[in-house]
Amino acid sequence: MIDRPVKLNAADGYWVGSFEAMASPCELFMEVDDETLANRLLNIAAREAWRIESKFSRYVSDNPVDRINNSGGQAVEVDEEVGQLLDFAQACWQLSEGMFDITSGVLRRIWHFDGGHRLPSQQQVDQILPLVGWHKLTWERPYLTLPPGMQVDFGGIGKEYAVDRTLQLLQQQTDQALLINYGGDICAGGARQSNLPWSVGLEHPSHPDSPKGVLRIRRGGLATSGDTRRYLLHQEKRYGHALNPKNGWPVEGGLRSVTVAAASCTEAGLLATMALLQGPDAEEFLQNQDVQYWVIP
Repeated sequence: MIDRPVKLNAADGYWVGSFEAMASPCELFMEVDDETLANRLLNIAAREAWRIESKFSRYVSDNPVDRINNSGGQAVEVDEEVGQLLDFAQACWQLSEGMFDITSGVLRRIWHFDGGHRLPSQQQVDQILPLVGWHKLTWERPYLTLPPGMQVDFGGIGKEYAVDRTLQLLQQQTDQALLINYGGDICAGGARQSNLPWSVGLEHPSHPDSPKGVLRIRRGGLATSGDTRRYLLHQEKRYGHALNPKNGWPVEGGLRSVTVAAASCTEAGLLATMALLQGPDAEEFLQNQDVQYWVIP
């Protein structure tokens, strides 16, 4: 794990720390008086984010994900942390009736949501689909066995997990108000002075630099899933990055953006992604979850 630069700035009554991790800008807002404490909290946060990135990124060689994905059908023994995320991934797959599937990352070989216009052929999709499906692997703690050619990808849950883990670590150091924002995945803890909320801008998918509105949060998680930056335009039709792992094509008839508030960032992220995967039934799904949410058609 290589340390990268961190930056600490004073704001109006709080400190703002920033760094890069998980291909995202990361920010830490700390309502503490002591600059030394703020600096320590920032470094704890950055090191934890970098640790999780190094351990769970599919782009890092010889980490647990790399060893699993290159196991050639052999069983791989994993540690407790990886096991917990695999348990969570299995629960997500079950709750979503197979729509949330961490084995579907192999579809990125043919889908490139870079704002371009090229679609894969049905033949290409059909060639990849046999490598997708949680039900095809064997997960018996602490051993995971993937059929040859299959892969797991924690990208859909890793950043939210990092946010929640960071908050847990920082709350061991202070009971003051904190807000963590890793690329739009957010969690807050501790009461602000005068019980003021934090203000968070709600991004509009068509105008990402002009907030759609402002959300106010005191504690808990916020997460957004949508096609703001990851999409294709083909024959004037927009294809979002939410792929149906059962047919290998983007989900149709859904929302442009879903933001969910929940007790944790991980829960908020799961519900936002699951809603996006529901297509035209997204709002009905969210209404049944008993959570606050905001949608943009």
